[in-house]
Amino acid sequence: MTTSFAPLTVAIGDLVPHPANVRSNSPETYDPENIAHLKASIAVLGLLQPLLVQKLDGKYAVLAGGRRHAALKELVADKAAKGFTAKTKVDCRLVPEECDVTTALSLAENITQAPMNAIDEFEAFARMMEVDGQTPETIAKTFGATVAAVKGRLRYGLIHPDIRAAARGKVITLDTMKAFAEHPSQEVQREVFEALTKDGGYLQAYTVRQALKSRGVQVSDDIGAFVREDYEARGGAVAADLLDEHSVLEDAALVETILLEKLGAAAEEARIKLGFAWADAMVRYDYATMADYGRVYPGPIEPDEAAQKRIDEITAELEKLQLEMEDEGLEDGAYNALYERVDALEEEARDLQEAYSAEDLARAGVIASWQSGQITFQVGLVRPEDTVKEEGARGSSANPTEGEAPDAGEITYPASLAEDLKTERAMALGAAMALHPEATLDLTLFKLVSDVLASGMSVTQAIKIDARKEYRSHAKMDEIDETSLEQVAAAHDALDLSWLDDTRAPADQFAAFRALEAGEKAKLVAYATASTTQSCFARDRQRDSLMHDFEIEIMPDIRAHWTPNSALFNRFKKAWLLKILGEDLGLTQEAVTLASSSKKEIVAFCDKLFAEPFATLTDAQRAAVAAWCPPMMQTAGVAFDEAEPTAETPEPESEVAQAA
Repeated sequence: MTTSFAPLTVAIGDLVPHPANVRSNSPETYDPENIAHLKASIAVLGLLQPLLVQKLDGKYAVLAGGRRHAALKELVADKAAKGFTAKTKVDCRLVPEECDVTTALSLAENITQAPMNAIDEFEAFARMMEVDGQTPETIAKTFGATVAAVKGRLRYGLIHPDIRAAARGKVITLDTMKAFAEHPSQEVQREVFEALTKDGGYLQAYTVRQALKSRGVQVSDDIGAFVREDYEARGGAVAADLLDEHSVLEDAALVETILLEKLGAAAEEARIKLGFAWADAMVRYDYATMADYGRVYPGPIEPDEAAQKRIDEITAELEKLQLEMEDEGLEDGAYNALYERVDALEEEARDLQEAYSAEDLARAGVIASWQSGQITFQVGLVRPEDTVKEEGARGSSANPTEGEAPDAGEITYPASLAEDLKTERAMALGAAMALHPEATLDLTLFKLVSDVLASGMSVTQAIKIDARKEYRSHAKMDEIDETSLEQVAAAHDALDLSWLDDTRAPADQFAAFRALEAGEKAKLVAYATASTTQSCFARDRQRDSLMHDFEIEIMPDIRAHWTPNSALFNRFKKAWLLKILGEDLGLTQEAVTLASSSKKEIVAFCDKLFAEPFATLTDAQRAAVAAWCPPMMQTAGVAFDEAEPTAETPEPESEVAQAA
């Protein structure tokens, strides 16, 4: 049956909802926040598509176009909207009163419209700016969106055409295409795209972002923000982005030069303040490079009368602050302020009671480096040529050389290395959790409800269900094994993020999220939970039986997510490497042969061995290589308290970081 619907115009005030409208049982569809974009569009462009209406009881009932009708009523009620009153007429199409397929008509209009392809939408926004001459501000007004949201879509529409074509042809994912927007230059995007796809293979968003990092520094990066003013003052090239935080400082060499100058100035200022002999700067403090440096520490001194008076004042104030901090009704902000004051007072008191010797000041220095978004100082460092060899030198900490007595072969895992191994283990565990979404979903929900409903202690402190990523620091993040990083990146690329559109209202995002398949939700929860895992070694069954058993279930072998590499072996002593080869891996002959080699050669041997076990290995040796890791990292291995790393020479709490 073919039905024609006569065109007519109807006053907005004469329109009413139709009981056969398929959305009539979903009043939330017409909430003001859900039609804000439509209202803005009609206000600027008018009603682009007529309403489908039917005469009922002297009124015109809207059979299809309920959201447009709701937006029109909002415009009538909005005193700021010009040209819309109850008498304003809009275009409609009239359905005959005897029509017996009204519900079918309403349903057809709602479900037969194909959703717009995301790339088409991005490109349409870009054309409005490039061809129609509109600005992000005028586009935002037309569609009732924020300027930031419009700029976000424009950025994707301005990605190099070849890359957009690859996404449209499903050669790469939409998420991977979006990653190219991290650099605003289409030429850079094209060069990186061609370099990453020349050998074929699956291209991940993570890989794209890593490659683009080598092509400049974003102004939103902590280093970019730190040097930007000086960089622009020196005429450094800036690739401007619609969203300023994505603009890129293209001259990476100039960025590093300025950073080192600033670090050097800060180091010199600290040197003068503390009285050291020298100052230096490095972009990242490299523990392996600094392994041959010693360190001196301040020793106790007898405070003079003025200092003792100040110490007494600090002691009295600390006692008062401690009482204030015990107030259970104290809000977080006030408590944190008190905590910071206590820290500052304790540091001041230490400084009044400790000092470096004149001998140590004459040979020690300070190095400034960039860490966690701020300048970090390593103080009291002693260069290898200035290290005091005499045993028992006051305050000295000289690192042993490779030619020491055989007992140096005992592997003790210095504190700095132990902390980094904790980070690598947490990353491997996160990868395992992301790859086991159902089990991780169960764990997340169990912890959430148990912490709320059960009495007593939390079931586990190993994960935090508070929608906050766990910050993980690592001295050599750019050199660690990438197995777990690639697994997590692949897990991220497999997530259904169609609901996560910051141009939508939260209610719309939630509705789209609820519509996901249960398996997709499990993947999302697992990925989010994996991002909260804390850096640590293997769990102790008695201290945390839940995570002990869970980790064994999902990560029975950490080597499935992590491989020892040269970055790790470089931080081991030569004697340790020989011990591992001979005793742990059964490569006794190789250990004997390598004993006369340099540490660099031994590290290279170990790196190749673990990257791809040699064909000449016996089955037992191959199995040992495939399973080896520091014992406290293995899930079913030695508990953390049984393999506590030996701390390096203690540093005062006022020190910012430890030396390796």
